[in-house]
Amino acid sequence: MVEIKFCGLTRPDDAGQVAALGGSYAGVIFAGGPRHLDAPRAAEVLAAVDRPVRRVGVFAAHPPDEIARIVEVARLDIVQLHGDPTPEHADRVHAVTGALVWTVVRIGSALPPALAELDGVAEAIVVDALVQGRLGGTGTAFDWSVLPPEARPRRSRLVAAGGLSAETVGAAISALTPHVVDVSSGVERAPGLKDHERMRAFADAVRRHTVER
Repeated sequence: MVEIKFCGLTRPDDAGQVAALGGSYAGVIFAGGPRHLDAPRAAEVLAAVDRPVRRVGVFAAHPPDEIARIVEVARLDIVQLHGDPTPEHADRVHAVTGALVWTVVRIGSALPPALAELDGVAEAIVVDALVQGRLGGTGTAFDWSVLPPEARPRRSRLVAAGGLSAETVGAAISALTPHVVDVSSGVERAPGLKDHERMRAFADAVRRHTVER
């Protein structure tokens, strides 16, 4: 079964839907943008998440010590690093937080060297679209053909993100065979406001395609 991460959660009611819909990960944003939360508010939102759903915090250029403080307040299980993190930064964040680390690699017309450099350093690598001036959450998909099977991570798990919705996630699963699919804007009616019917449709599409493969 391909796992589901619902990201960009800003309301407890939305977070409470994650487990009900079979999601494995609930994500909150500390990296700016319309879905940004501070640590206390993130803790309130994630308090509605039922275990065994794991809690993911998305960070940008935060110092490791600041990330560690937020991990403690929000009780995060996973730290997701945007902003083109280096292997050294990922190692340091894992050391000071004790959390699993996911690193984001943004893909444009060619594969960046970071994809190979981070393989095995991060527990998972999130592949997202490269959009100049934006870290993520753009609703834009990259050209999946740029990431052929031989170029995919061997030691880290693969998380597919960028432009996913109930209508596109089946094609993404077929093209990339990811371990996890990561959705945010594709299940919203406005930035940060999840549409529960769209969330349900997304989860149904993932299950349907997994069965059909």
